[in-house]
Amino acid sequence: MSFPPSPRARSGPRRRSLLAVAPAALLVAGCSAGPGDSGADGGSRPSAADRARARAARDSGELVARYDAVVAAHPKLAERLRPLRAEVVRHAEAFGGTADSSPSPSASASGTPGSGKAGPSASPAAEPAKPKDALAELAAAEREIADRRVKALLDAPGELARLLASVAAAGAAHVYLLTEA
Repeated sequence: MSFPPSPRARSGPRRRSLLAVAPAALLVAGCSAGPGDSGADGGSRPSAADRARARAARDSGELVARYDAVVAAHPKLAERLRPLRAEVVRHAEAFGGTADSSPSPSASASGTPGSGKAGPSASPAAEPAKPKDALAELAAAEREIADRRVKALLDAPGELARLLASVAAAGAAHVYLLTEA
């Protein structure tokens, strides 16, 4: 006959194991650099996390400029693109960048036609004449940036990786919304 488990039986770590692990955890926490220690010595390069965050902020800022260029070229799309653009502005701010919160068609449509491929990292070129083509190019830019963020999150520390994953997922949703009419 088997006896039922004791009501005092605990699940989880025991007190002894916690006491044995606590000094090691404190040692590791004390030896690792905190978020404010990344530039303490002045001449060092920014950490990989800082570079990834700056790149993501720059990409979002350039994407806002792309949205502005499409709206300037195709004003009828403004209402459809306004919520997506606003979300991209919030993404730039979440990464520590700044993005203009209101569209300024005159400043964003100053790209030079014929300047090569209009990618998110290049200055915006003339937008296609057809709204559908402009949306397709905007969706391609969103997809490229989302893919870049997915690759970057592999080397990013915890909180930044979560932010990159979340923003990449939002970018994928933007691609869907831009390509589905």
